[in-house]
Amino acid sequence: MPVIVNSEPVSMSLTPEISAFIITVMIGFSVTALSMPVMIALGKRWGIVARAGGRRTNEGDQRGVSKLGGVAVFLGFTCAIVAAQYLNVPRFDPNEVIRLTGLLIGGTLMCAVGVLDDKYELNPVQLGAAQIIVAGIAIFFQIFIETFNNPLTGQQVDGWPHIVTVTLTMFWLGLMINTVNFMDGLDGLVGGISLITGIVLFIHSAFILNQTSVSLLPLALVGSSAAFLLYNFYPARIFLGGGAMYLGYVIGVLAIIGGAKMATILLVMGLPLMDLTWQVANRLRQGRNPMLGDRGHIHLRLLDIGLTQRQIVSIYYLFCACFGTLTLITSSQMFKFIAFSTMILLIMAGFMLVAQLGQNLSSSDDTGSPSDSSSAVSSSTTSSSSSS
Repeated sequence: MPVIVNSEPVSMSLTPEISAFIITVMIGFSVTALSMPVMIALGKRWGIVARAGGRRTNEGDQRGVSKLGGVAVFLGFTCAIVAAQYLNVPRFDPNEVIRLTGLLIGGTLMCAVGVLDDKYELNPVQLGAAQIIVAGIAIFFQIFIETFNNPLTGQQVDGWPHIVTVTLTMFWLGLMINTVNFMDGLDGLVGGISLITGIVLFIHSAFILNQTSVSLLPLALVGSSAAFLLYNFYPARIFLGGGAMYLGYVIGVLAIIGGAKMATILLVMGLPLMDLTWQVANRLRQGRNPMLGDRGHIHLRLLDIGLTQRQIVSIYYLFCACFGTLTLITSSQMFKFIAFSTMILLIMAGFMLVAQLGQNLSSSDDTGSPSDSSSAVSSSTTSSSSSS
């Protein structure tokens, strides 16, 4: 209804773009939230639940929390992006529907593989093959890295040969899938980082690149991640499970669709990306399979030295949000390059500090009584529901 101000009617109606934003985020949130109780019940009925053992020792594992949270996120995100295609917003990409199809097909397969992994614990070779297939699906449907901006000059580089494009795209998608999967170790960690990533990508697409229709995709991620976080924040009532690989695939694809967002993802996801690199290098150095999990991840090391789950995820949220904000306040590629370099130095310093604290704690435990050491180990916790 119009409001009368100084005898002049002022329209309070929403623009088509704002309406599309609200509808998309609400569908993603609502469908995910409504699906959560169902997935909690189905997880317990089908035996797809967390089980204590090895490095999985927290109360969520002991309670047998359902690991089907990723399916609820998948349903919410999928419904939202499909509905978004019928909204009245400007569309400039003639291949948008083709790429959306690739996102849906690849995402559905990745989600299904995640459920199978939760049920039957697939080996690294099987998971790696599935990741190659979903990356191939994305490429087949025109989702690939065509060019990138030179961080020193800000100029777009010339196009690459097709084989280079395919190789880089498959590497990028595999990197994002495994980064998110490796990060899934604490209640609320992946859900919160996905929410922050979605917000940054939405703002970048909608208000910097003016890609209204493309911006609806990360907005759908915002809605579904927010709903999941309500159920997954400590103490979690449901785990993401193999859905972490699905979210990694989604984030990787969203960074490519519309272009000019990979630098954004590198800054937002810098901490978990460095953790992945650190862990893989460390396991290879020790002659171990880099895909087999342990308690070497930075979030688990922080947990072991005494921080609570909520404190750790808050640190991650703050770090990722700060560097994500930097991508929104400047268009300078050089500034982003400097910010990325600074971030790497900060993370490396943080890793070395945490490693030193862990060694000091271990040394003090060794000098204590055997019973004290046993008690300290048994009290350490983690809520990881992934294979890494």
